[in-house]
Order: sequence, then C-alpha cells, then structure tokens
Amino acid sequence: MAEPIIKFKDLEITYNLGKENEFKATRGATGEIYPGEFIAFFGPSGCGKSTIMYSVLGILEPSAGQLLVKGENPYSFSTEEMVRFQTRTIGIIYQAFFLINSLSVTDNVALPQIFQGIAPAKRERWARQILGRFGMEQYSHKYPDNLSGGQLQRVAVARSMVNNPDILLADEPTGNLDSVSTLQVMAALEKINQDDGKTVIIITHNAAQLAYAHRVFYFADGKLLRSVPNPEKKQIAKIDKQKILVTEMERLSKIYPYITPNELKVKSIINYLTQDFDFDQILRLEQFTQLAVERKISQVDYEKTLIREYKHGGVGAGGPRAKAMAEKVYKILDQAEDVTRFRRRFTNNNFFNREDKIVNRLSKYVISEYKGTLSSVQKRRIKELVYNRISGLVSKEEFIKGLSVSEDKGGVGLDKQTVKKITLYYEKLLVQGIESKGHGH
Repeated sequence: MAEPIIKFKDLEITYNLGKENEFKATRGATGEIYPGEFIAFFGPSGCGKSTIMYSVLGILEPSAGQLLVKGENPYSFSTEEMVRFQTRTIGIIYQAFFLINSLSVTDNVALPQIFQGIAPAKRERWARQILGRFGMEQYSHKYPDNLSGGQLQRVAVARSMVNNPDILLADEPTGNLDSVSTLQVMAALEKINQDDGKTVIIITHNAAQLAYAHRVFYFADGKLLRSVPNPEKKQIAKIDKQKILVTEMERLSKIYPYITPNELKVKSIINYLTQDFDFDQILRLEQFTQLAVERKISQVDYEKTLIREYKHGGVGAGGPRAKAMAEKVYKILDQAEDVTRFRRRFTNNNFFNREDKIVNRLSKYVISEYKGTLSSVQKRRIKELVYNRISGLVSKEEFIKGLSVSEDKGGVGLDKQTVKKITLYYEKLLVQGIESKGHGH
C-alpha cells in the first residue's frame, strides 16, 4: 500500500503564541490521507478544519506535533523550495474565487505558470485546454466581472489545476453558489479526483457533499474525532472491515455520536430533502422536521414554516418546493409506520393475515415509480424484495441487485435511475421505521 501523501500527528497550531489573546486552533489532531483520496473536512465553525488545510498549504506553521506532505516537512523548506511546493504540489480553490478583474479568464488561469517561467504562448494554450475540461473555453476572452458565480468558480478550479498539482485543496468552494452551480463544481472536483487521480480535500458545511468523499474527517474543538469511510466508494486507505458502515443510520450515528435516534432520523430526512440550503437554513429545517418526526406538527403547518422567510422564523424554501418537501416527509413518516408494524411482528414471530397487506402497501411505491408495464412475475419479485429488505434478510446491495438484474435471470429488470431512486427511498423508510434503542447515552 502507498504511503500517506499527507500525515499529521499530534498537530497543534496556536495563534498569537505567548500573548494574552493566545488561541489554540488545533489540539493534538492526528490523521493520514492517501494519494488519490477525496476527503471531506466536516464540522462546526471554529473546529480547526480550515486551520489544518492552511497548514498543509504551507502558510500556518504548527506550534507542536508533526506535519508531512509527500514525506517532507514543508516548514523545513527554503523560500525557493516553499514557492515550488506551493505552486507545483498544491492547488487551492477559495470560496471567494480571488480572480483578478483586470485580467481575462485565460490570463487568470495561466497566471501561476508565469512563476514557473513558462513562455506566454505555451501557457495560454495550456490554460485554454484546462478551461475546456470544465466547459469554460468559450469564455476565455471574457473578464471575471462578466461571469456568473458558478462560472467564476469553474475558472478558479481550472486555475488550481494549471500546474498539475498532486493535491487540490478546496475551502468551501460552493459556499457562494446556487444549487445548479454547486453541482457543476462538485462534478468538476469529482472528475479531477477520479480521472486525474488527484488527492482532493474539501472543507464543507453541506452534508449532501459528503457523498463525494471516500472518507469524512469529522472535526470538533480542534481535534480530528474520527474518519468515517463512505460505503458507496471503493476505499483507498486501509479500513477495518468492521468499520465499514452498512446503513445510513449507522453512518449518521458515527458522525453524530451524542445525539438521540430521533435526531438521527431528522438528519436522514434533511439529507434527502436538501442539496443547496446554507448551514443556517439546514439548522432551521432540522428543528421543524424534528417536530414532524415526533408528530408534533401537522403537514399543513410544516409546509407553512418551510415557505415562511428565514428572517421571519421560517426556512425560506419557496412555495412549490415547500409543498413537495412536506409531501415527501409525511409520505415517508406515514409509510415508516407500516415498516415499524411489520418489524414488530417479524421480530416477535407474530404474523397474521395483515402482513401481506403491509407488504402490498409498501410495494406500491416501487410499482408507481416505474413508468412502464410490469409483469405479474416482476410484481411478485418486487414484493419479495421489499419483504426481505424490511425484514433484514437481504443487504442494500442485494436489494439493488434484485431490482437491477434482468427478469430472465431472476430479477425485476428495472433501469438504473429507477433502481437508485427506489433504493434511496426505502433506505429512508428503514431509518424512520426501525425502532432504535438509542446510542451514545
């Protein structure tokens, strides 16, 4: 196995060391990142995640502990060596873009190559080629003032890649973007990781972005509390098989070890509903969804709180979207009651003729999501899969396989997108419907 490309051990970074306003930003943080990993730094504001990123960049020297990048301590470098390190080994993307308005898009992207002594014609050709990778070549002669936020950030992504660095750092790169632009930028980062094999580290407050990562590094109070592997990604780091999480509830319980099962269920629904809310909106949405999960608010009142503007105590989701979100939440909660009833009977071996009715109701969702015509055999196999998944007799992967495999090979034969949508929905039902005994208390 390859050696870590970044390694930090007992890392401490203190601002204003020895002064009255001394502040310890990190407290003995320890972790390893391997070549080709996509890592998400996740945690509340002030937890130390940005501090560690800028220490890796070479601009915040540790007060104590060890930091190695590609096996070397950057802070042992001479001035010239540090410049080479920061321009060739590291690429960085900022939330605020930091493009120069008086330079064209091409010149902004090519700028780092000036310090490498690259000839003007050569760096201009290369800059345009990099811009083309991210769908921005047609804007090469424009100036930053004429671009949208999403376009500006894709130019910034291109600039970060112009010197072909080994490591790409992204500090809240979608913090100023709308939902469409956010998806475009995240897709660009994923492409850099998968196609170029670059190590990508992203700082984010958006839980929806954690799905892009191989591992999530969860920080709190200046410490790396844990790294959580993403079971949907083939791992690069050596992971204890017992720590590969198999259900979303288990994933969430690892990331949030001190909250109640009901609070975990709320986070599960929030992850399902929102891709582009900012941190404050998500917190507000969690508060109202907690009331919905506990059945302390009606669907009508829940929808009203989602529509109401944030400054007036609501979420500010907008009318049509709020209606769709409310319908999704209460549909999940209503069907989750069937899952709970089914699970109680299953675990107590107490099945009566109503068992079949419950499975029929839960299977209707699959059938309704499929736009074509299903044969009687396909419908029967869907019911069997739903029964087996809710009973815990098959894994998520086996459920997906059963829906995907062709009918003549014993499956249902649904298309990939339908299978993905159905599986996501049923995993949410399982989280809401399985009665938890609690954890972390």
